[in-house]
Amino acid sequence: MTDRQLALQAWESLFRAQHELFGEMTADFEGAEITQAEYDVLLTVVRSCEMTARLRDITAKSLISQPSVSRLVDRMVSRQLVTKNADPDDRRGAVVTATDAGVRAFRTLAASHGRSIAERMSKLDDDELRALLELTQKLRGL
Repeated sequence: MTDRQLALQAWESLFRAQHELFGEMTADFEGAEITQAEYDVLLTVVRSCEMTARLRDITAKSLISQPSVSRLVDRMVSRQLVTKNADPDDRRGAVVTATDAGVRAFRTLAASHGRSIAERMSKLDDDELRALLELTQKLRGL
């Protein structure tokens, strides 16, 4: 049986570490062409086959609610970062495709943001990073 007090301490430490790192990384988006939320959408879309993802898949991978994702994607369409069309396999859904401008904005920011993440995570050695990855995946049921 899990020690309840230890579980609470571990959770609080994990939560606070994530919160602090996330707060520090907000600086990566200051003055950038895209916002942190737009980056999150483009991360899913750009990594998908043919740089196209279903809206429901973007929502599932995002940290914001479905209505918020829909509004965000609509704003991104107006900014010409993505296109949005009816899903040919599910007329109730939509598919989102990155435009050249969206891909360019994402890749420009991804390079510097990736370096920022690597720098902050460098407090851990490779074995610790592998252990952290395994543990977080286990908590997520992956």
